[in-house]
Amino acid sequence: MASIVGGAALGAAFEILFKTVLDATVKTINFNSDLSRLKSTLFSIKPAIEDIQKFNRILDRPPHETEMFTDQLKNGEKLVQKCSKVKWNVCKRLYYSKKLSKLETLLIRFFHIEVAALHFRESKKISVGVSDLEEKVNEMVVMMKSSKIGGGDLRGFTGWCSVPGVPEYVVGLEEPLREVRGLLLGDGGDVVVLSAPGGCGKTTLAKKICHDEQIKGVFGNNIFFVTVSRSPNLNVIVQRIFRNIDIHQVPDFQGDEDPIYQLEHLFSRHIGQNPILLVLDDVWSGPSGEESLIEKFIFKRPRYKILVTSRSMLPRFNTYRLNLLSNQEALQLFYHSAFKDGICSVSNDLVDKVVKACGGFPLALKAVGGSLYGKPEPIWISRFSQCSSSQSIFNMSNDLLCCLKSSLDTLDELPILKECYLDLGSFSEDQKIPISTLLDMWVELYNLDEEGAYTFAYLYEFFSRNLLDLVLDRTEALNDVDYINERFAMQHDLLRELAIYLNGKDPIEYRRRVLLELKGNDFPKWWTEKRQQPIQAQILSISTDETFSNWDDAEFPRVEVLILNFQSMVYALPHFMDKMWNLKVLIVTNNGSCPTKLGEFPSPNHLLNLKRLRLEHISISSIASSILHLRNLRKISLVMCNIGDSFENCDLNIHNIWPNVTEIVIDYCDDLVKLPLWLCSLVQLKKLTISHCPELMALPEELGNLTNLEVLRIQSCTTLTNLPESIERLHKLRFLDLSDCVGIEHLPEEMSGLRSLRKIDMRGCRELSELPCSVLELVRLEHVICDEENEYLWGYHTGGWSNLKITVVKEDNNLSWLHNFHV
Repeated sequence: MASIVGGAALGAAFEILFKTVLDATVKTINFNSDLSRLKSTLFSIKPAIEDIQKFNRILDRPPHETEMFTDQLKNGEKLVQKCSKVKWNVCKRLYYSKKLSKLETLLIRFFHIEVAALHFRESKKISVGVSDLEEKVNEMVVMMKSSKIGGGDLRGFTGWCSVPGVPEYVVGLEEPLREVRGLLLGDGGDVVVLSAPGGCGKTTLAKKICHDEQIKGVFGNNIFFVTVSRSPNLNVIVQRIFRNIDIHQVPDFQGDEDPIYQLEHLFSRHIGQNPILLVLDDVWSGPSGEESLIEKFIFKRPRYKILVTSRSMLPRFNTYRLNLLSNQEALQLFYHSAFKDGICSVSNDLVDKVVKACGGFPLALKAVGGSLYGKPEPIWISRFSQCSSSQSIFNMSNDLLCCLKSSLDTLDELPILKECYLDLGSFSEDQKIPISTLLDMWVELYNLDEEGAYTFAYLYEFFSRNLLDLVLDRTEALNDVDYINERFAMQHDLLRELAIYLNGKDPIEYRRRVLLELKGNDFPKWWTEKRQQPIQAQILSISTDETFSNWDDAEFPRVEVLILNFQSMVYALPHFMDKMWNLKVLIVTNNGSCPTKLGEFPSPNHLLNLKRLRLEHISISSIASSILHLRNLRKISLVMCNIGDSFENCDLNIHNIWPNVTEIVIDYCDDLVKLPLWLCSLVQLKKLTISHCPELMALPEELGNLTNLEVLRIQSCTTLTNLPESIERLHKLRFLDLSDCVGIEHLPEEMSGLRSLRKIDMRGCRELSELPCSVLELVRLEHVICDEENEYLWGYHTGGWSNLKITVVKEDNNLSWLHNFHV
C-alpha cells in the first residue's frame, strides 16, 4: 500500500513542477534556455512517470526511493520559483543556471534507472514469447518448402525484402524511435531521412521502427526493407520488392523508367490504397548514390512513406539526426558486451578509459567490448596502454576501422576535402575549433579564398555527412561569411581519432601531418633518435601538459602550419622554430587558467614567411616588440590576451610596423582600454574586429585614416558610447557591426561618406534613440540587422531605399557567451 501511495505522490509532485516550469518559461526571460531545455526533458519523461505510477507494484521498488525522488521534485519546484525572481544579476543567473542543469541531470538519471528496470522486466517476457513464435514460424516455413506448395502466398517467408530482426540488446534508441515514429505517422513528409555517422545504429533503429507495434498497426504487412549500399542498382532494388509481393511476376525491365513504372502498378494491383512503408537502408550521397535515387521512388499515392538511412544529411528531405550514445548509455552497452552477465571484472578507471575512447559509437562499444570479453585485466592494460592514440581500438576491430573509414572515403571525389578533414585531427580533443583558424590554415595550404566562402562550404559538406558539428556563437544561424568569427567546428571524438590514426599510417619522415600529445617531457622515440633525415611534414601540432619543461632539438624545415597547445604560466617557444623557414601560420593556445608569458620568440628575421598569427590567452608584453616587426604578416588574432599598454611601450618606427597586415582581430581582451594610435596608420588594413572588450572606452579620431577598411566590427564593447566622426572617410567600408554595444547613444552625424556600406548590424544597441538624417544618403545600404527595440528607428526611413531588408533578431538571454572564458 505504501508503494502505491508513494507513486501517487510522485505523480502529483511531477505535475506541480511541470506546471511551474511551463509558467516560468513564458514569464521568465533570464533563464529561457535552461527552462526550455528543462521543459523538453519533463515533457519527454512524463509518459515514463505515468507508467511508474501505473506499474509501481510490478517494479517492486522500495517506497522510500520514490519518496526521495518526490522530495527532489518539490525542491525543483521551489528552485524554479526562485529563478522567476532573478532579474539581471549575472552571478545569481550563473548560480541558478547551474542549479537548473543539476535538476535536469537528476531527472534524466531517474528516468534511465526506473524506465530501464521496467523495460528489462517486460522485455524478458516478450523475448520468451517471440522465441516461441519464431520457432513455430520456422517449422511452418520448412513444412511449406518441403511440401513445395504452389500458388500459396509466401510473403514473409521469401526474405527478399522482409524486415530483418533487431539485435538482442539495444540501448539509447527509445527516444529516437518515438520521434521518428512521430514523423512517419504525423506530418513529417513523404520521405524521412535517418542520418548519423557510420556505426551509430541507424539500421538498428530502422529495424526497431519496422517492428514497432504502432507502425505495424498502420502499415501491417506492407513494410519493405531494402539495403541500397554505395553502388545502388535500381533494377535489383525493384526486383527484390517484386519477389517479396509476387515471386511469379518479376519482370525484365525495359529502360530506365520502367522499374518505377512497374513498381507503382505492382503496389496498385496487390496493395491497393492500403498504407505502405518503404525502407531504403544505407543510401550514400555522391556520384555513386545520388539523392535522385530516392526521388525515383516518390510517386503519388495516399499513405505512402519512405524511410531512408544515410550517413549524409540529404537536405532535400526531412532529416532526423541520430545522436551518439550518452556516457551512461555507452557504459550500459559496453558492460553487456564486455562482461559476463554485465558484471565488471576489471577496474572502473580502465573501463572508463576504454568507453571514452569508443566515443559513444555503438559499433565501437560492441566490437571492442566483444574483443575484451573474458580477458583478464593485464590484457586490457596491454591493449590500451596508449589509449589516447586510439590505435588499439582500430587495430582490434577491422570492422570498426572499415566502417568509419568508408565515411571518409566518400571524400575522395574531391581530394582537397579529404585533406582538409584530416587537418582537423591537429586540434585537441573536445575543442571548439574556430572556423577563422581553419580559414587561416586552408588559405595558406590550399590557396582558398580569404573571405571564407570555400572554407565554410567544405565544413558544411563535412556537417552534411555527419563528420563534424557546426556550432554558432549566437542562436541565429546567419549564413554570411561576415560572421565566420562566430562559428566553430567540433569533431566527434572517435572520428578525430580516426583522422589521427590515418595520419600516422605513413613512416614518420613522410607524414604530411605530425600530431603529438606529450606527457611531461616524454618525446617519441623517433624524435630522440636524432634521425639524419629531417621530417617532411607541412603541419606540426604539439600539445603539452603542465609538467612539460623544455624542448629537445629537431628539424622540421617544411612545416607551414605550427599549432602549439599548452598549460603553463610561462612557456618557451621551441627553439627549432628558428629553422622553420617555410612557416606561414602560427597558432599558440594556452589552455591554463592565467595568461601565459611567452619566451624564446624567434627573431622576425627567422619568420619571413609568417603570414598569420593567432595568440590565445597570452600576455603580450613580453613579445610585443617581436610581433610588431613581422614584416610579411597579413593577419593577427589576439584572443583573451592581456594587452594593456604593451604596444605603447615599444621602440617604434611607425613605417616598419606590419606593412602588409590586412586583418586584425582582438577578442575578449579584458584590459584593452584604447587602441594604439599607430594602428590607424595601417592604411592597407581591410578588416578590423574588436569584440567583447568591456574596458574599451573610445575609438581614436584617427580611425578615419584607414581608408581601405572594408569591415569594421565593434561588437559587445559595453563601455563604448560613440563612434568617431571620422568614420565618414571610410569610403570602402561595406559592413559595420555594432552589435551588443549597449552604451552607444548615437551614430556620427555625417555618414554620407560611407558610400560603399551595404550592411549594418546594430542589435543590442539599447541606448540608441535616433538615427542621423545622413543615413538616407547610404545609397548602397541593403541589409540592417537590429532587435525589436530599435526596429522602429529604421521604420521611419524605409522610404529612402527601394530594396532595404530589415532583419529583426530576438534578444538572446542565455549565457552561452561564457564558453569563451576559462573558468
